[in-house]
Amino acid sequence: MDVTVRRHRPEGFCVEVKIGIKGTPRELLLETDQTPDDVAAAVRASAAEADSVLELTDLKGRRVLVPFEKLAYVEIGAQESRRVGFGGI
Repeated sequence: MDVTVRRHRPEGFCVEVKIGIKGTPRELLLETDQTPDDVAAAVRASAAEADSVLELTDLKGRRVLVPFEKLAYVEIGAQESRRVGFGGI
């Protein structure tokens, strides 16, 4: 069963999500316009269902699907405004 929580935030805000997968040395990294609470709710909802899949969508519209039993961890960053251009240099 796929479990998805999706609420759009105002343009320009994003949250960085790191997903660790069992048996894989690298982590998945994505930025989403979902709130940190929405991402946490999606993880909790997928934990409640047998054979569920965590589904998140990044800022470019790509969907990331991970079977819950393969999740090692999910790290949810703080919500921040999205950087554009070379303003931080």
